[in-house]
Amino acid sequence: MLTGGQLAGLIVAVFWAVLVAFLAFTLLRLARLLREAGEVLSEIGDQAGPLMEDMTRTVRRANEQLGRTDVITKQVAGVTQNVSAVTTVMTSVVGGPLVKAAAFSYGVRKALGNRADEARARNAGSRPQIPARPGGKGRR
Repeated sequence: MLTGGQLAGLIVAVFWAVLVAFLAFTLLRLARLLREAGEVLSEIGDQAGPLMEDMTRTVRRANEQLGRTDVITKQVAGVTQNVSAVTTVMTSVVGGPLVKAAAFSYGVRKALGNRADEARARNAGSRPQIPARPGGKGRR
């Protein structure tokens, strides 16, 4: 039979054996994880070169297209200025006579309207006509 000290030593030895086994298992899993992470990083490093070349090519194409867009924008600005100039010329050429014609026709209409009012006044006598209220009702 075991004494109390021997039993305590046996329990401590078993505890240490379980602890060492657990630590060894954990370290083995950690080593496998680090190895797989290294492989992933190696694959990424192998693919990074072609990806960077593709990105560089894409950026160059984008810069070329932006250059073309800049040229087109400058040409559109020139066309806009030309259209503005043509609009100004057309306004001064056509607008001036149209305004004069409109003013003349307004004057003629006003003069003819005044003559018609005078003729109505002469026909009705010198007494002015008072218009009837709407609805045919007089004062109450």
